[in-house]
Amino acid sequence: MLHVHSFTFNPFQENTYILYDQTKECIIIDPGCNNYNENTTLSSYITEMGLKPVRLINTHCHIDHVLGNDYVYRTYGLKPEFHRGEQPLLDSMDRVAKMYDVLMTPSPEALRYIEEGELIHFGYSVLETILTPGHSPASLCLYSAQNGICIAGDVLFYGSIGRTDLPGGDYDTLINS
Repeated sequence: MLHVHSFTFNPFQENTYILYDQTKECIIIDPGCNNYNENTTLSSYITEMGLKPVRLINTHCHIDHVLGNDYVYRTYGLKPEFHRGEQPLLDSMDRVAKMYDVLMTPSPEALRYIEEGELIHFGYSVLETILTPGHSPASLCLYSAQNGICIAGDVLFYGSIGRTDLPGGDYDTLINS
């Protein structure tokens, strides 16, 4: 059985997820933690649950979803994985952080790029990647058919679709994805 735990981090109120199963292997999705308290909240949960982080996945690379990439790398040795179409967004983070007046340590480079339809394995669990551009150039949804769970990043919001007025966003593309 797949367990999902979410945290709401940073001034943008971004959702970070930890997914794990009975093996205690876990993946960290969209780490938005960006200060001591948020970092401690994330790592304390992992420690208290006895989890072993094995992958860091970014559904997309807007600033609120990558703020904690460096912390996860320094703490667990995990480099981010995301779709290659998001690389230009990650490359612009220094400029974006200054624009929003957010202190940010640079994200490590991608370990590898995730392709559409690729299966992400951890423990006994499998997530299918679904390319869902529109909120960003190459946003990914992570879907577990076995558990009926979809981590949609910012493609869907409660009662609405994700924003399309941010870098790489396009309303028509999002509606069609």
